[in-house]
Amino acid sequence: QVQLQESGGGLVQPGGSLRLSCQASGIISSSYWMNWYRQAPGKERDVVATITSGGDTSYADSVKGRFTISRDNVKNVVYLQMNSLKPEDTAVYYCRAFWNAYDYWGQGTQVTVSS
Repeated sequence: QVQLQESGGGLVQPGGSLRLSCQASGIISSSYWMNWYRQAPGKERDVVATITSGGDTSYADSVKGRFTISRDNVKNVVYLQMNSLKPEDTAVYYCRAFWNAYDYWGQGTQVTVSS
């Protein structure tokens, strides 16, 4: 059974940092393209960051220079380091793994940026 489990969300003040983790089980995540998405209340779910199976990364313009996606293939974990957080980063963050016809999502973790 494939499972993606996000963790690391919480409440943080503007300018603070959080690191999200996505623990994969049932798949070899290094074979997959891995994404972090986010969805704020009343808005669509948008991609935030991508890491390919080859290790190439890309980011939404709104988070470039502040967020970093990385992966630990030994632990089968993908991370999202979020720095200089802003109130507009508040959302539920989801992990996604896809490869060919295989497409898996986690349950999400809440990130709230507020003073």
